[in-house]
Amino acid sequence: MKKLLSIYITTLLITIGAIAYQNLNPKEFYKEINSDKDILLIDVRTPMEYQKDGHIKGSKLIPIQVFTKFMPELEKFKEKKIYVYCRSGSRSSMVSRFLDKMGFKKVYNLKGGIIQWKNNNLPVEYGK
Repeated sequence: MKKLLSIYITTLLITIGAIAYQNLNPKEFYKEINSDKDILLIDVRTPMEYQKDGHIKGSKLIPIQVFTKFMPELEKFKEKKIYVYCRSGSRSSMVSRFLDKMGFKKVYNLKGGIIQWKNNNLPVEYGK
């Protein structure tokens, strides 16, 4: 019984530690990115999605397909807050998890992505 409990607790701690980034709903995300200007806001969708479906003002497009190539450039942001989003929250969750594993500790994911952002009537820019 003690061994089983020990395995359960260890598994729980590993699971909790596996997700150190924070998911924010669209309104929380909006409030956060507008309250602090010293942040990095990353859109991990494709260039076509970024242009055609709109994007959050001030976001930097780094498609998930080439994200790892930008790691040397991103290292200078290791101590800053990084906000990540995509279409539905799936790709940005993967990138957020990756950033956490690479030592970035202030990572925030937009839960529901730009879809939920738009559903909350939050501002979107179109074009480049």
